[in-house]
Amino acid sequence: MPSPFPNSAHLSTLLLLLLFTAPSSLSAPSLPSGDVDLLEFPLNLEYLEAEYFLWGALGYGLDIIAPNLSLGGPAPIGVRKANLDPFVRDIVTQFGYQEVGHLKAIKQRVKGFPRPLLDLRAKNFATVIDNALGKALVPPFDPYANGLNYLLASYIIPYVGLTGYVGANPNLQSSVAKRLVAGLLGVEAAQDAVIRTLLYQQLDRKVHPYNISVAEFTDKISILRNKLGGAGIKDEGLVVPPELGAEGKISGNVIAGDEYSIAYARTPQEILRIGYGTGNESKPGGFFPSGADGRIARSYLGKDEY
Repeated sequence: MPSPFPNSAHLSTLLLLLLFTAPSSLSAPSLPSGDVDLLEFPLNLEYLEAEYFLWGALGYGLDIIAPNLSLGGPAPIGVRKANLDPFVRDIVTQFGYQEVGHLKAIKQRVKGFPRPLLDLRAKNFATVIDNALGKALVPPFDPYANGLNYLLASYIIPYVGLTGYVGANPNLQSSVAKRLVAGLLGVEAAQDAVIRTLLYQQLDRKVHPYNISVAEFTDKISILRNKLGGAGIKDEGLVVPPELGAEGKISGNVIAGDEYSIAYARTPQEILRIGYGTGNESKPGGFFPSGADGRIARSYLGKDEY
């Protein structure tokens, strides 16, 4: 009676077959082109956040932490280590490394593109703040000067990305892309909630030397983003009229949301208008002086080819 177990020769052959066939069977499924575009587009903001948080906390960025992720893209302009207290520095360091993970996660699914040119000069943040407040602050606002300024500048960035993920999700076709975006959204939303909470604790504090409260800063920044986005209210400060608060009953607004406390959604066009600071998805500027990358962003610049 023959043995029910394979002999060594058969076993070796079986193992070789498994070895050479397993990678193709376990490889990530290909994604619809629309999903690829919607997954690549957020790399622009993930690059921006990674460099801003890493440099702010550590004094260096992707070119030291993970040079393979930047793909030879130009170094960010004007970014530097911020004057942070140990508590805020710890949180910002966590944010920075989280953004490195986000870049890796996206690039496991799509080809991606090199880090675009990023303008993270204090002067650029000062321009955003001046536009929000409707006047030029003296001295100019410096996000790197202290922890409060850095948190106010941080208020400008992650929220825009999370609204983009909310907007992208219903347009995705594959479960793989939807799972990735849901995971990215969860962490981006948490980052924004941490920033808003830290600022909410200092709601009435006057930002030195401007005699303008933290509450007014956040309100004006949100109003500016709504204006630039050009799609109505999708942004709210830390304090709102009670009728705009949760269930129309409270003015505290540590987490922004619509009338049902559901996160707002933005399109790529709206995000480009805000990120460029021009209100025009076809006119680069702001944090992306040479424009964002990826097929969606490039299409608005008349550069939809790779």
